Amino acid sequence: MEWLTELLLEKTFAQTIIVFGLVIAMGILLGKIKIYGISLGVTWVLFVGLFFSFIGVTINPVLQEFLKEFGLVLFVYTLGLQVGPGFFASLNRNALVTNILAACIVFLGVLTTLVIYYLSDNSISIMTGIMSGAVTNTPGLGAAQTTMANLNETGASISMVTLAYAVAYPFGVFGIILAMLFIKKIYKVNIDQETEIQKELENLRKDNVISKHLKLENHQLVGKPIATIFEIIKTPIVVSRMFHDGKIITPNPKKILSEGDVLLIVAPKNTFEQLELIIGSESDMDLKTALDSDLVSNHIVVTNKSITHKRIGDIPEFSQQDFTFTRLNRAGIQMIPNGNISLQLGDIIKVVGSKEGLERISKVLGNSVKRLDVPDIAPIFIGIVLGIIVGSIPFQIPNIPVPVKIGLAGGPLIIALLLSSFGNKFYLNNYTTLGANLMLRELGITLFLASVGLSSGSKLAAAFDGGMGFYWIGIGVLITLLPLLIMGIIAKKYFKKNFFEICGLLAGASTDPPALAFALKISGNDIPSATYATVYPLTMILRIIAAQLLILMFA
Repeated sequence: MEWLTELLLEKTFAQTIIVFGLVIAMGILLGKIKIYGISLGVTWVLFVGLFFSFIGVTINPVLQEFLKEFGLVLFVYTLGLQVGPGFFASLNRNALVTNILAACIVFLGVLTTLVIYYLSDNSISIMTGIMSGAVTNTPGLGAAQTTMANLNETGASISMVTLAYAVAYPFGVFGIILAMLFIKKIYKVNIDQETEIQKELENLRKDNVISKHLKLENHQLVGKPIATIFEIIKTPIVVSRMFHDGKIITPNPKKILSEGDVLLIVAPKNTFEQLELIIGSESDMDLKTALDSDLVSNHIVVTNKSITHKRIGDIPEFSQQDFTFTRLNRAGIQMIPNGNISLQLGDIIKVVGSKEGLERISKVLGNSVKRLDVPDIAPIFIGIVLGIIVGSIPFQIPNIPVPVKIGLAGGPLIIALLLSSFGNKFYLNNYTTLGANLMLRELGITLFLASVGLSSGSKLAAAFDGGMGFYWIGIGVLITLLPLLIMGIIAKKYFKKNFFEICGLLAGASTDPPALAFALKISGNDIPSATYATVYPLTMILRIIAAQLLILMFA
């Protein structure tokens, strides 16, 4: 059995992999345990790593450092790919107020951290670790550690940041939930009443893409092409079907209008008031269900990589007259397809036209879901390389003695955000299935958490020596609760946000899935999820940047 002892105790590559495997497996299993419906999830990997290190388990330090950095890069890059399209979409007018409220939560958290820093004798690195744990933001921890390494901080200092994070994290999860319950209590929220109020608000706020049948009654448009309407309205719209000369057709912009024509128009809801003034009143005719129509509609998935870098208006096959693009769905966001939109892999396009036209356009677009099941790994690693290069660029900040870098957390995140939205313009198809993205992301975060746990557990006892650990917990409580309660009350009192929206706001601003799960459980609807998704990309980025800036500016 000597070989087994050597395998488990000697600091070989094999021993390192075994230890990492045990830490991750045990952490994942413990993460499935729920207390009152709440679980710490993958963060248990960190706690198991701390325990292993606490009892004296040591591994190859070179390999440990590599796995930590590689895990961090893999996590933030795949996270950026996932939230990138949503990040830029979340900056629209309708979501602006919600994102501002979330950004204020982040700002108040940083402000609270700085106030306590100046009032206490804790280092800014310890305070940053407590803040990252208090808001349950692991990428922020990684960003802080990377920044400290770039500033040539000692390994002991970096380990103390990890301990501060680990100590503050558990209450961070429960603190977010307590903030929700507190707001529910002080405003005496009735779930049924809130549901009805939310439905009314949604009806008022809706700006979705819808379709209507309009009858041509404006004599000034008779004899002119359909393109004239596009020039007047400016907003992107689609005429998907048209009743003309006793037939239902799919018109092109050059089609000449006649009096009494009925147009099936797809457009944002708020544009139809103007469209009715320009064209005419709504018609009772239903061109979608007309029995004498030869037109069919179908959803086609873009899987042909050769067209994904091209604008819709630049593809010759799309100029045919026997089909029309009516809607385009990208990453859950619905838009009106127009000639200036560049196609991306995985786009879902609704097409209306003849059976022959749909068959022809399906071949052009690809429509082979099997192709999407096989992720293209090359663009992912190209993006990672670019991210590391960007993260390694030194730049000078006034009053900071050494050049700083955004590091392995910031660089890959920025590149992933950009490539996920604009990479197709550079022939980089960054599409991955949700399952593939989640697999890579979970692999990255578990490697990172296992590594930081295994490197810091030996100092766990010292963290609670003299009550220091409990002191950190108290600080974390303040950083968790104060910003959430203040902005939650402001959102309710001054911005008239629904309770369910507030729950999603608090969970999203803390980038905390367990809190979101709790919000969904008490609400009985998916409203918190929608708000969570709206603010998550921006707050995740702000949390990472905030952790870095605290170290850079106050270390």
